[in-house]
Amino acid sequence: MAKLSTRAADLSERLAQNVQAVCRHYLPSGRREGRYWMVGDVAGTPGRSLYVRLFETERGAIGNWVDAATGEHGDLVDLIRLNQRHGRLSETIEEAELFLSLPPSASDDQRGAASFAKPTRAGSTTAAIRLFAASKPLTGSIASTYLRSRGITRVSDLPALRFHPRCYYRPNEDDDPATAGAFPALIAAVSDNDGVETGAHRTWLDPSGSAKAKVASPRRAMGNILGNAVRFGSADDIMIAGEGIETMLSLREILPTMPMVAATSSAHLAAILFPPTLRRLYVARDRDAAGDAAFGVLTERTQAGGIELVSLMPDLADFNDDLRQHGVAALAERVRHHLRQQDQTRFSLDIG
Repeated sequence: MAKLSTRAADLSERLAQNVQAVCRHYLPSGRREGRYWMVGDVAGTPGRSLYVRLFETERGAIGNWVDAATGEHGDLVDLIRLNQRHGRLSETIEEAELFLSLPPSASDDQRGAASFAKPTRAGSTTAAIRLFAASKPLTGSIASTYLRSRGITRVSDLPALRFHPRCYYRPNEDDDPATAGAFPALIAAVSDNDGVETGAHRTWLDPSGSAKAKVASPRRAMGNILGNAVRFGSADDIMIAGEGIETMLSLREILPTMPMVAATSSAHLAAILFPPTLRRLYVARDRDAAGDAAFGVLTERTQAGGIELVSLMPDLADFNDDLRQHGVAALAERVRHHLRQQDQTRFSLDIG
């Protein structure tokens, strides 16, 4: 057994050197998003709950993966074992050795882990920081117009948000062949609990500012997103966390002084790192299966950390839909019923 474990550890390192090829082979329905390969589950179902790390950082090794919906995690040997439904480790070792013996395709050879895991490569933390620094202030921009079209009026004093007039967009296989290579974009800084910038989130926009750009994936993240978030205010003991930027800004319309974070996706919401002083976490949920799964993971994590968890559930799909369809007063009334009395006093609801 010890010999098998040693072989598995060696294979794990070799597979990690070819992590993107492993993902394309065993999880072909997934796709690369920033520093991760995103897919629905270990079986390769389309979705975004499972993420495989494509870059090694201080937060984790290349090839490590987590399924935010189930809590499962492991290395690439574990991924192959579950994907192929092996009952014995020896079967997985044989499968992994067979995969590694296959001649790499031209795509694998050109795009394997060694070729793109460079600090200044597009999609890296360095590139994300440079993009945010090159962007312009939000006030008076197309991005500001876009937020107002979503019912969001508090667009000042948002240092985590900026605007880029011509942000590069890499079309994928779902885009029209004539898709442009750049669009105006809302650029959000992603940072850790200490405020250190670790990544960026891009929302490509229609030039009119009335909607998102008509592309297959108008939202993409870059840099080190796992555990981090787009932050509105500095959190101490109380915080609201949710998925989308527009969702959190909708709640900021009625709670402008309460610290909030946007994790950018359900998978990343499940994995946010809590401030060490956090005592109560409100979760602004999306009304869907992915949102339910993220809340389930957070329930376990907050219980283990001694943090009170409070659910904020929208009437419609998310709180931005609530804001646009029902108005700010109705949104304030709905949220008020879920806030603890002391938080209602400390963070007064504001309905304009």
